[in-house]
Amino acid sequence: MDSTALRVIGAATAVYGVAVAVRPRLLARPSGLGQDARVDAALRPVGLRDAVSGAALVLAPEGPALTTAALVRIGADLGDAVVLGRTLDGVWRRRGAVAVSLAWGALSIGALLAPRRG
Repeated sequence: MDSTALRVIGAATAVYGVAVAVRPRLLARPSGLGQDARVDAALRPVGLRDAVSGAALVLAPEGPALTTAALVRIGADLGDAVVLGRTLDGVWRRRGAVAVSLAWGALSIGALLAPRRG
C-alpha cells in the first residue's frame, strides 16, 4: 500500500468535503442540481461525509485502520458513481459524475494495491 498517496487523496477529499459542506453549490452547479435550500440541505451531508472519510485517510495509522479507511472511501466513490450516474439530468452530467467518481475511486484502489515504498 502507498500510504503517502492515500493520505494525499484523503487530504484533497477532506478539503473538498469541507468546501462542499460550506458551499454546496460547488457540487450542485456542475451536477445541474440548482440552488435552493433543499439542494443545499441534501448536499451538505455529502460534503461532511467526504470531509470525515478524507480525514480518516489522513489520520489512520498504517495497517488495517488505513486499509479500512481506504475501503470506506472507495465505497463512497463507487456509490456516488452509481447514484449520480442514474439520477442526474442530462447524459453529459451523468457521464461526468461517473467519470469523476470512478477516477477518485481508482486512485484510492491504486494506492491501496501499490507495493509498499522504502
